[in-house]
Amino acid sequence: MRNIDPALLRAFLAVAETGGMTKAGRLLHLTQAAVSQQVKRLEELLGHQLFLRDRAGLPMTPAGERLLPRAQRLLALHDEIWALMTAPDFAGEVRLGVPLDLLARYMPPVLKSFDQAWPAVRVSLVADHSMALLAALERQELDLALTTEAACGPQGEILLDDALIWLGAPNGQAWRRTPLPLSIGDERCAFRQPVLRALADAGRDWRPVCELSNMEALCATAAADLAVTAFLASTAPERLEPVPPEAGLPPLPVFKINLYLAQRSPSTIARALAAHLRTQFAARYQRAA
Repeated sequence: MRNIDPALLRAFLAVAETGGMTKAGRLLHLTQAAVSQQVKRLEELLGHQLFLRDRAGLPMTPAGERLLPRAQRLLALHDEIWALMTAPDFAGEVRLGVPLDLLARYMPPVLKSFDQAWPAVRVSLVADHSMALLAALERQELDLALTTEAACGPQGEILLDDALIWLGAPNGQAWRRTPLPLSIGDERCAFRQPVLRALADAGRDWRPVCELSNMEALCATAAADLAVTAFLASTAPERLEPVPPEAGLPPLPVFKINLYLAQRSPSTIARALAAHLRTQFAARYQRAA
């Protein structure tokens, strides 16, 4: 019986998750060459090629697909044992606020890895608009919050820059109409005023199609080619495409994904989650703009 080094499996999973050796290296704090060498060692140990290196995105081979769920289970147990025996004895609850548009794109792997590191900590997630989250943080209803804003407040820190872009249906024609049919969030939406200001500055008339701060409603009207909309580039739904340059729509500003920690005696758990968010965003996500 031969043993499999967990570090080799971790490199394999990182490449499978991120789709590239370089991105996996950022996640593991290793060089691209080190990750490539670890994957090669695992392939030699198992006697199977795990990735198709001649294709973009490094898709897995059938052997890699067979290995993936088993490697995930093995490392999950490994990390559970490690956390149980070595992690600080954190227990309790931490209240995290996250904007609606960031939830699906950014949070699942970040929250999963935090739960693996501190299984005795309960994360209570609050999803709302950025301004509502900041107000809740001020009222001490949250321990920390992520926001999407045009700038970063003095008590916050920037995790990522991300461009706001125009989106519409694939091969859509909504952008050709006058006035421009627009689906945009209500007054609570951080994107609303910058989008309307850009259209006004460009002299482009518009009419509302959907004015709900509901991503599904905005996406549905745009996917039906009833309107164009605006999302952060990194959160663009798969069923929408960037509006083509010939549409002549005005450029939109770059937004910040910010982190705020409660200023009044933040708990040790809240500080640990804040540090985890910084590390995970830096490792997993490139600055988009």
